[in-house]
Amino acid sequence: MIFNNLMKTNTYNPSPLEIEFANLLEDLTDEMNMRLKNRKIEATEIQLDQDNPTFRMDISDLDGDKHTMVIKIIQRPDQE
Repeated sequence: MIFNNLMKTNTYNPSPLEIEFANLLEDLTDEMNMRLKNRKIEATEIQLDQDNPTFRMDISDLDGDKHTMVIKIIQRPDQE
């Protein structure tokens, strides 16, 4: 099937899907801010050149405390 060949992941370090997903998370920052209760995302950073890209958020709460959340994006190899 030709479609399956087009969807095969040939590289995982990082994979195109990992990169796309990291960019998507950054694009959704405003929406995440609207859904967070009593917290605000102050800054974000994505690192796309790593084996597994990361998405980092600096978050403040009502007390003024600063928190850092890090999401590491890992695509497992395709299962046949």
